[in-house]
Amino acid sequence: MKSAIFLLLAAICFSQLTAQQIELLVSNKKISIRGLSAVNDQIIWVSGSNGTIGKSVDAGKTWEWIIVKNFEKKDFRDIEAFDERTAIIMSVAEPAYILKTKNGGKTWTTVFIDSTKGMFLDAMDFYDDKHGIVIGDPIRNRVFLAHTDNQGEKWKIDSNTAQLFDGEALFASSGSNIKMLLNKDHAGADLLFVTGGKKSRLFVGGSFHDLNIMQGEESQGANSISINKKTGNAIIVGGDFSRDTINKGNCVLFSLHDMGRFTIPYTPPNGYRSCVEYITENKLICCGTSGLDVSEDGGKNWRYISSASFHVCQKAKNGKTVFLAGINGKIARLKW
Repeated sequence: MKSAIFLLLAAICFSQLTAQQIELLVSNKKISIRGLSAVNDQIIWVSGSNGTIGKSVDAGKTWEWIIVKNFEKKDFRDIEAFDERTAIIMSVAEPAYILKTKNGGKTWTTVFIDSTKGMFLDAMDFYDDKHGIVIGDPIRNRVFLAHTDNQGEKWKIDSNTAQLFDGEALFASSGSNIKMLLNKDHAGADLLFVTGGKKSRLFVGGSFHDLNIMQGEESQGANSISINKKTGNAIIVGGDFSRDTINKGNCVLFSLHDMGRFTIPYTPPNGYRSCVEYITENKLICCGTSGLDVSEDGGKNWRYISSASFHVCQKAKNGKTVFLAGINGKIARLKW
């Protein structure tokens, strides 16, 4: 009897702990959010469908919602914010746009436009306040890349980029399938990105590495990559967004110091995951349409904590808070 009571109490405590880990901050049912940029623990920007941008400067207590004029039907799949006044947003489909604001979203300037047939931007990443890159689906089987060295004021399209297989592309699911890392050994930065579809691979150091992740169909493959800059450890998540409860072939681990050696978790995330983020060297979170998982051992084992659906998660760039955003305009905070 005592054992049964103890187990019951433990289950109740665990259930309450799990439920308390996700704190919903706001919900805007008119939009879907895939772009998230947390400058610090107080300043958070999000971007999504119907030309909508959201901004909070008080840790998510209150929100300002902005509809970008003349872009009311555009889907802004990624955003990069630098402070409460300056941000860059990316619109995906042709013509593809990149816009910038310097006055907190009151007005936006077009800093890039491309009407090439088949143009579809997927994600952006900046390794400092000036240098950034945007990636898009392949044009004539070559991945689209453009870079900036002046905080997005001007963008230069890269030539002779990596060639992809037929049916291999990228996902605009969370703005996190590309990373730029400052390389202290030489000028410039190292570029990493992951692909999906008929083929799922990791591009790093000028070459591709095959991934042990679900692939072969348009809805399958890698979606997101996160890197711990201190250790060089990295993780990739994905799966099949059309069958988002399949909990295999959705996660691989590797180290930048031992490229080509990929491992899979002992306990994988509980389904398709569109975004993954390091919180500390050992703590991670990943999210997707079928729920949330956390790991406390560097990604080797994952624990399913919620069935709540989110597209993107991010730790504040200059802070400790982890934010999430997704369907129905939901924005939440992780309470570890």
